[in-house]
Amino acid sequence: MERIAIQPRLTEKVCAVKDEEELRRRGFEIGCVLGEGSYAKVRAAIVRKGDKDGPKVALKIINMRKAPKDFLKKFLPRELNIITNINHPNIIKCYDVFDYGYKKFIVMEMAGHGDLLEYVKLKGALDEDKSRHMFKQLTNAVEYLHSLDVVHRDLKCENLLLDVKNNIKVSDFGFSREMMEKDLSKTFCGSAAYAAPEILQGIPYSGKSYDIWSMGVILYIMLCGSMPFDDSNIKNMIKCQTERKVGFSRSRKLSDESKKLVHLILESDVSLRASIEDIKNSKWLQTNMNNLYNEIACSRKPLIDKPASSISVKETLCGRGL
Repeated sequence: MERIAIQPRLTEKVCAVKDEEELRRRGFEIGCVLGEGSYAKVRAAIVRKGDKDGPKVALKIINMRKAPKDFLKKFLPRELNIITNINHPNIIKCYDVFDYGYKKFIVMEMAGHGDLLEYVKLKGALDEDKSRHMFKQLTNAVEYLHSLDVVHRDLKCENLLLDVKNNIKVSDFGFSREMMEKDLSKTFCGSAAYAAPEILQGIPYSGKSYDIWSMGVILYIMLCGSMPFDDSNIKNMIKCQTERKVGFSRSRKLSDESKKLVHLILESDVSLRASIEDIKNSKWLQTNMNNLYNEIACSRKPLIDKPASSISVKETLCGRGL
């Protein structure tokens, strides 16, 4: 019986070289690794347009052989369907998606200035004007998503990237999905520190209400420079959430309006929790609204001719230092 020769799989190193050759062929100048997980990595890149530099982008590279089946069948298709059909100034744009070999490449807008968590760690608690400006941008982005019946389900400071002007850019739609107002989910998504009490208790939840709770945690972090609840003991955390034990340091001297909004959002009773409309109309957020609200019209089709920022190539490729 004739023996059939089996060609061995290319080594990871050879595959990486071939990936870079293909990316160069497509016009990408590849930079440093921005982040890496068990089956995906993100690399900085510049799109070359002839002899000129085009947009600075982030390339998310997913190894389809290593990725879990549940991710490939459920979460990835949802994410791709959403990110390729949304366009908002405060949401990271998806410019292109393509396959090469056994990998999927997602070309995204480069924010370039780290994330909100890094910013708060560097600056400490933000003043109310800065917090208001950033929170309005987040509110605009979430309102836009919810108007399309899209829920994020993983809103946290680490997923709020900043551009060169420190504008908020919502990122990471790995847990996002389309959910109608009446729909409920049982899937635990996101981080416990940002999770609403109904999620932590395993109660079927509204994705939109979950996003709003997470926004409240983010607002508290902006204003106070710390978490509203200690997530080291989930049982105690749920108790604090349901008993509305949200404290504010007297040294911060926050306005009553800002604290009232935090309490309205971090309401454990879903039926009483603030809506996006309540947040937009709150006295605290209405302050100087005409000067700070985005006035950029949004469409459902992403654009590729607007780079994320004008920072230098070196800062763009290695700015996050990961």
